[in-house]
Amino acid sequence: MEPKKIAVVGTGTMGQGIAVMLASKGLEVFLYDKTPELLRHSVIAIETHLDRQLERWALTVQEKKLILSKLHQVTDIEALSESQLVIESITEHFETKQKLFIELDHLLPPEAIIATNTATLSLTSLASSLIYPHRTIGMHFLHPAGQIPMVELVRGMNTSEDTFSRMKRFAEQVLDKESVQVYESPGFITTRLICVMINEAIHTLLEGVASAEDIDKAMKLGYDFHYGPLEMADRFGLDSVLASMEALFLEFGDVKYRPNTLLKKTVRSGRLGVKTGRGFFQYTDGGERV
Repeated sequence: MEPKKIAVVGTGTMGQGIAVMLASKGLEVFLYDKTPELLRHSVIAIETHLDRQLERWALTVQEKKLILSKLHQVTDIEALSESQLVIESITEHFETKQKLFIELDHLLPPEAIIATNTATLSLTSLASSLIYPHRTIGMHFLHPAGQIPMVELVRGMNTSEDTFSRMKRFAEQVLDKESVQVYESPGFITTRLICVMINEAIHTLLEGVASAEDIDKAMKLGYDFHYGPLEMADRFGLDSVLASMEALFLEFGDVKYRPNTLLKKTVRSGRLGVKTGRGFFQYTDGGERV
């Protein structure tokens, strides 16, 4: 049976995008975060995003109402106990994620699936202390989740064939996405490749080869990228890019994964990209380039 009642744990940029994507398919989505304030902020951000879609004629008023009616705010994790699928999208911190996995493992019925949107952490390690490790899987969505027609399905050492098959059907038949099977490796395919390109673009900027604007223009026009690598980094969140680079460098020990000093300095300064209004470029509250 395909999951109809789904929980999204973590309501940051990716969590919001995943929740809207699921709700737009008519699924009941329980949005969980630690505090009512975080949830309120996330719902406001979702409504702002949907209003921008309305302005562009990409959404009708009825569709907006339907999406919002499918989103249910939850601050008590016990309320997720009847979920058939939980998609975790919290901070990329191993101990925090593993603690959540253990809590969900005790809370959910045995047939429920626990999926993580992590880009760099080991699914096998995250599931190592669970009673039912076979029901864990990686579902790595790219930003924006609702627009990218692909999802990476990541198999850990304990992911069962049944879990993988159910999520493959769900991705392809319910979400209308192509799925790519990935065997666990830091960064999978997409993060591993894109982080190196972003880091090289920052090297190019730091060396004064070209301006940020021209670096992105060259890649957008020359290779038909929707966003250039620097704006892409801003939209991912520069702190997230840095965390991914550090995890890849720690795992592989290869200098090509060593994060550029400019990336580190920019993150330390609090310029994290779209979510703070400024990264390599400046943005409005709605996420538009200034």
